[in-house]
Amino acid sequence: MRKIVFYKTLKGNNPVRTFLNTLSDKQAKKIAWVLRLVRDLNFVPKEYFKKLVNTDDLWEIRIQSGNNIFRILCFFEKGNLIVLTNGFVKKTQKTSNREIKLAEKRKREYLTRNK
Repeated sequence: MRKIVFYKTLKGNNPVRTFLNTLSDKQAKKIAWVLRLVRDLNFVPKEYFKKLVNTDDLWEIRIQSGNNIFRILCFFEKGNLIVLTNGFVKKTQKTSNREIKLAEKRKREYLTRNK
């Protein structure tokens, strides 16, 4: 079983929780369901969890709720610890470079703080 934690900024802000609070209850419940799959299953189908190529070891949690597509970017630390860095509504086929760069920046900050 994996453990999932939320990235927090130096000021204590929680970007993923802030993103989740903007969603409807139905959307948030679907995301919580997918997060439980990622946490509990040894093998998570690519439909829900996929490694991003050409990144600094980032993964994306993939959620579809109705016509909406959501992504939460994350990385592994110390084996089974998953750190969620940022969440967003996906509007194009490709994951935004801006979101990837933000996740990589937060990963570096997190690892530097938690040495």
